[in-house]
Amino acid sequence: MASVFPHHPPVDYAPREQTNIVVNGTEPTDVLQILSSEAAQEILGAVRDNPRTASDIADAVDRSLQSVSYHLDRLCEADLIEPAETWYSEKGTEMTVYALATERLVVQFGASADRSV
Repeated sequence: MASVFPHHPPVDYAPREQTNIVVNGTEPTDVLQILSSEAAQEILGAVRDNPRTASDIADAVDRSLQSVSYHLDRLCEADLIEPAETWYSEKGTEMTVYALATERLVVQFGASADRSV
């Protein structure tokens, strides 16, 4: 029997072209610390071309769902990944679909920027 819930409809999203991170020594930036994690880098790579759910990301990077969820929360707080859509499982459970929030990340030292996180 076919499900009434769409399982994987197309995700229409458009990440920002660029995000600047300013390292000026007076205000700490957590973004570089978050990006230093191997797991976070793998997650960013997993959603680079296609938005995915947390469980799909966990399968792609061969990590536990708990670990991926932790890093997704941190990446969302840093505004590097964002929820792009909601899908429904065959059982009707809501699943958040994550996508890159920006195409390019630029680190600047000592200067202000138009868009900083």
